Amino acid sequence: MSGVSLAVAPRSEPDTTTTTTTPGSKPQEKPLHRQQHQQPAVGGVMGSLRVIELQLVAFIMVFSVSGLVPLFDLIFPAFASAYLLALARLAFPSHGPVSSSSREIFQGSRFFRFYVVVGTTIGLFLPLAYVLGGFARGDEHAVRSATPHLFLLSFQILTENVISGLSLFSPPVRALVPLLYTVRRICVILDWMKDVWLNKTLPANAQFKDVAWFWFGRSLAIANFIYFSINLFGFLIPRFLPRAFERYFRERDEVESKMVEDKRSAAASKLEPVADKKSH
Repeated sequence: MSGVSLAVAPRSEPDTTTTTTTPGSKPQEKPLHRQQHQQPAVGGVMGSLRVIELQLVAFIMVFSVSGLVPLFDLIFPAFASAYLLALARLAFPSHGPVSSSSREIFQGSRFFRFYVVVGTTIGLFLPLAYVLGGFARGDEHAVRSATPHLFLLSFQILTENVISGLSLFSPPVRALVPLLYTVRRICVILDWMKDVWLNKTLPANAQFKDVAWFWFGRSLAIANFIYFSINLFGFLIPRFLPRAFERYFRERDEVESKMVEDKRSAAASKLEPVADKKSH
């Protein structure tokens, strides 16, 4: 959700071999350990979706037909997808197939992974529990307040996972996915905060469980606003997006340099036969 599906990609471990020799024979190499991490080939949308992505699709479908998501938030993913496709074709075209190394826009440390786990808990798991608890308690106000955020977050994670393996999308375009969705979700979280802090009150004779539920909703909205504001202004804009552009322009320069070298090699190979004829 903070770009982690685009930032950290699995790597392939080098093979470790040992050489043994026997009298009168050639040296032979025997593999001791081989560990490979392969990304599944994208051979269609449904074929590339993992279990978590199928669950996200289910969430999106349920939220879409529930009538709890405003119309603008329903059409926002379509607008964002069309904009990303336009950028991929016109502004930042890809320079080639996506490899595991080019998929790593940001190399995450242990603290970064902990930061992402905290964000996943605050942004996805706890709001989902809040919505399900709202259904169980008959609290329509809580369900309606948190559902738009969950809908957009599910679409964001699904989009990040799907386009991370497609060669059509360059690093800047992939980095813009969490940026666009986070900006919109912060606006949605502000509405969520307004609903639970200004539009919802406790009855005078509320029980302890009702008071705990009331403050859980308020605290969760505040926590989401703080986390994703820090994520946007402290990570995505100053670190993640510049790193994506840096990688993109470096790859472009490498491709252009290789093309120049290929042209020089082709020109040199054409001149060699002429030089041989003159020498004879």
